[in-house]
Amino acid sequence: MTKETSDDRLMPYQLPFPADAQEEIVIPDAIALDERVWVPQAENVWFRPLCLNRSQGYWMNLLRVRKSGVLSRHRHPQPVHGYVLKGRWHYLEHDWEAREGGYVYEPPGETHTLVVPDDVDEMITHFQVNGVMLYVDPYGAIQGYEDVFTKIDMCRKHYAEVGLGADFTDQFIR
Repeated sequence: MTKETSDDRLMPYQLPFPADAQEEIVIPDAIALDERVWVPQAENVWFRPLCLNRSQGYWMNLLRVRKSGVLSRHRHPQPVHGYVLKGRWHYLEHDWEAREGGYVYEPPGETHTLVVPDDVDEMITHFQVNGVMLYVDPYGAIQGYEDVFTKIDMCRKHYAEVGLGADFTDQFIR
């Protein structure tokens, strides 16, 4: 390893990137003001895609909820990471509350019921969901699912309908 001089530290990397490396995703306005960017998921529930990784089977998005009450009951066979940007929420199955600025790790096998409290007007949380999200009844019977491919389909349909074009989704796909 060679020792860098102070001039070298300010010099960009000088070699080419790998030929098959994917492009980075840079989203300057992640909490979009343009409502068309928010994909409806249910009444008063939207998501804003950040990365839809079909090669590794995960997605990263902002989940925005503008209602109180039960959002969904679901199971995660793979881990989930969440960071609360606005508002707060909790799971019926746990005694903790996810608050603005807080981080949540959900281990594989976790099943829970997401609830937004009555006094929260808007909740926005950044989630990384790996694999599939299984919607279940209180006894674990599967009612539906989401994965990166259903998310891509939802985005394409929505963006075509609002005039951004289905291919608007492509910028988020890796």
